[in-house]
Amino acid sequence: MARADSVGAAPDTTDAPDATAQVLVRAVTSALEAVGGYAGGIYLRSPTTGLLLLAVFTGLPLQLFRPWWRMQVNRPYPVAEAYRSGQAVLLPDAESAMSRFPQLMAGLPYPFASLYEPVTAGTDRFGVLVVLREATPGLPVGTADRDRLRRAAEQLAADLTALAEAGGRVLWEGDPMGVPAPPPEAGPEGARRAADRLPQAVLSLDREGRIGYVNTAAEHLLGLDGPHLRGRLVWESLPWLGHPTYEDHFRAGFMSGEPVHFPARRGRHAPGQWLSVDLYPSADGVTLTLGTSAKPAYAPESRTRQDPGADTDSDTRTAAATTDTDTRTAAGTGADGYADLDVSAEEASALYRPVALAIALTEAVTARQVSAVVTEELLPAFGGRQLAIYLLDERHLYLAWETGFPQGFLNRFDGVSLDVRLPGVETLTTGRPMFFESMQHLAAAYPGIPLDADVGARAFLPLIASGRPVGSCILGFDSPRGFSPEERTVLTALAGLIAQALARARRYDNEVALARGLQSALLPHRLPVREHVDTVGRYLPGTQGMEVGGDWYDVVETGSGLLALVIGDVQGHGVAAAATMGQLRSAVRAFALSGSTPEQVVSGTNQLLIDLDPGQFASCCYMLLDPASGSVMAARAGHPQPLLRHPDGRTEVLDLAGGVVLGIDPEASYPVTGLRLTPGSILALYTDGLVEQPGLDIDVGVERLRTALEAARPSPLTETADRLISEAGSSADRPDDIALLLASRTGGDA
Repeated sequence: MARADSVGAAPDTTDAPDATAQVLVRAVTSALEAVGGYAGGIYLRSPTTGLLLLAVFTGLPLQLFRPWWRMQVNRPYPVAEAYRSGQAVLLPDAESAMSRFPQLMAGLPYPFASLYEPVTAGTDRFGVLVVLREATPGLPVGTADRDRLRRAAEQLAADLTALAEAGGRVLWEGDPMGVPAPPPEAGPEGARRAADRLPQAVLSLDREGRIGYVNTAAEHLLGLDGPHLRGRLVWESLPWLGHPTYEDHFRAGFMSGEPVHFPARRGRHAPGQWLSVDLYPSADGVTLTLGTSAKPAYAPESRTRQDPGADTDSDTRTAAATTDTDTRTAAGTGADGYADLDVSAEEASALYRPVALAIALTEAVTARQVSAVVTEELLPAFGGRQLAIYLLDERHLYLAWETGFPQGFLNRFDGVSLDVRLPGVETLTTGRPMFFESMQHLAAAYPGIPLDADVGARAFLPLIASGRPVGSCILGFDSPRGFSPEERTVLTALAGLIAQALARARRYDNEVALARGLQSALLPHRLPVREHVDTVGRYLPGTQGMEVGGDWYDVVETGSGLLALVIGDVQGHGVAAAATMGQLRSAVRAFALSGSTPEQVVSGTNQLLIDLDPGQFASCCYMLLDPASGSVMAARAGHPQPLLRHPDGRTEVLDLAGGVVLGIDPEASYPVTGLRLTPGSILALYTDGLVEQPGLDIDVGVERLRTALEAARPSPLTETADRLISEAGSSADRPDDIALLLASRTGGDA
């Protein structure tokens, strides 16, 4: 597919199918015109599962948005949310974006609006159409704009479907394709526009960052004539403006539409000279003005990246702790202690992506989630290909996560003692990060150590949380490379964040294991077998948060020959909910075995929960069934209404009288409702996790469950239970646990 040979340059589409390129360019141009956007792009699926790539982009310099060229579909960004949900994400201003997607605003903290429309055709998901435009604080995106954007996405989906049917490729590979803007303004008209903005040393830029008009004052100040500058990207003509610190200012100007002012130090042509830089954006371009300035007290002390081929200290472990003075001298820093600002775009990305990593780590709950976040955010930020995380347990390091290494290579290091001389061990025992700029340096520092490759570089980071060792992290790179002082500092800081997240995750994992064990012990392992009645129970833990909750079910044989059917739901998750659930299940069982009526069982359990005062409440449905006659007496405490499937297949939602949930009101009463089960009928008791979905009314879920039960085969009952719970069980994003209890009357009196 299409690739841009140089960042921000006009795209080379010679290797792109003309039809695909035309479809994408036409779609994004149409979308911008339809909703008044100043920039936009299209993300498409890539050959890598779960990865979207920016395929086409227009209206803003590509160089400034390299950190967002790749998007994992499971990350909390609006592009990924629109793709996953199949619903538009419309963010009219910075406040709405910050409340829903703080990671987006951490990297782009400017006032702008962004609209994201999924590109789908039936069950086919191609990608996401993105439009950026001026913010409208407090005003939502209008219905007309919503419809216009949706129509643009639908047309794009239809065009991509036609391409796919004709054998064209609709997956994107490589870098994004830039859509050329109109020619940069030049000549008298360009001079007039620039002068109208601000009459001093002026360069006029188009929306891609290319230089158009250059006035005489700018030529004199820069020592370059207009023909040398016009038509080129400002960062190519003036590379000292490409430093990450300055790129952030450019982003603010291009995106917010508001003036931006900052000091910048010039490069080799005028060492030591500081300039004041002003950006004045408008709809058709940006005016950049320059003026002489004194060196600011808060200027960034920037250094160049070390040459990957340069010699380093023989003991690379010591190199990690060398002073920045040596690095500055090797890099050719001037007498004022400031190096030429020729940092690459990749390094710029590396300095911005850690912000997203830090926020993402706060959302990771389990150790696997933490490791996955590090893989998705940290590796791309620094251009790494391999990652390994070892966790400390009883003075041994155990492999917890790996990616990119040859299969089985790291097994030999699994469980190593802290007494072994290995870089992954010593970085933890010394607390110092270790950087090896080539595999030869690693082999020299640790003679005889097994290597997974002959070429590359490695970084070993200690994972220490609040002074306590957690483990170690290994980053691998496919080619030799240096580690600038900025990168070493950022990686060391990020290692601390990762350690804190892993320590928190291990505590969480331990609590989950305890809660699961407790709940497994408390739920019934088998249900009683009775003549004329079949019963089947199912339980599913949630997939978010603590996972284990307080849902339970039970079937109790009473001394009078009746059968008690019970289902309940304790508020909350974790060990406390599971423990309360166990106490309530034991109480209900004790009341049932004593021959209490349904009203006495529920009232007594309510009083017990109030006396225990665990700070929780619970819902419950208790039904007393006579297997021979089919008569049922039911009491309900704030629980969802059961379903009843009649022998002819007709299924209804029962209307049982009930009282408030347990644990709230000691004076609460729980009326009893009578009904009869005829042979061939099925009772379905369930907890709200089976019928609730975020953003939907619970009645919608109940109706969906009723329809599924009505359509199910009445026997065997196990298959019916599996069918009812299968849809919820296949969801990877289930916030609550689920309990289901089915009872079928197979015989007895008609």
